[in-house]
Amino acid sequence: MDDRLQETRVDGAQVFDGVLLKVYRDYARLPDGGVAIREFIRHPGAVAIVAVFGDGSVLLERQFRYPCNQVFIEIPAGKIDPGESAMECAARELREETGYVAERWRQLGCLHPCIGYSDETIEVWLAEELRFVGASLDSEEFIETFQMKPADALAAASNGGITDAKSVIGLYWAAHAGALAPRQVEG
Repeated sequence: MDDRLQETRVDGAQVFDGVLLKVYRDYARLPDGGVAIREFIRHPGAVAIVAVFGDGSVLLERQFRYPCNQVFIEIPAGKIDPGESAMECAARELREETGYVAERWRQLGCLHPCIGYSDETIEVWLAEELRFVGASLDSEEFIETFQMKPADALAAASNGGITDAKSVIGLYWAAHAGALAPRQVEG
């Protein structure tokens, strides 16, 4: 870390304790000795899953997102529960939201989507060799799942059809890892 840019907490307090988010207001010592207010959100962490079928198609979701007042196309994702590993969360969220389980898992990377106001970290996972076992959505979740060809998913990530940051990054990372390459279907 570059210590010349380091800010150090002087004082502060939690100002909101929500179901998901915790909001804090801290006073931080700046590199030049001054003090500034830093407001930020603590987040429990999350996972996102690029789920790829044997034919190479990608499993996506349509979901209404209240803060933006619109339906988004996304890869499956969810928050990590207390005591749960990121891998356990990825498997649970894939199963609950889409009804699929995966035989092969690989971590693609980790991203920090909101560094100006949140400590949220999202681990992105690749799930392959999918098998449908049935979804079990939470009572407040309404999600439609569908499949998209890899080229179409990547085009949507490039042309604004998919704008959710974790989904755009996850699709690009999966493509870079070779997971979205065209595949020969046996039979």
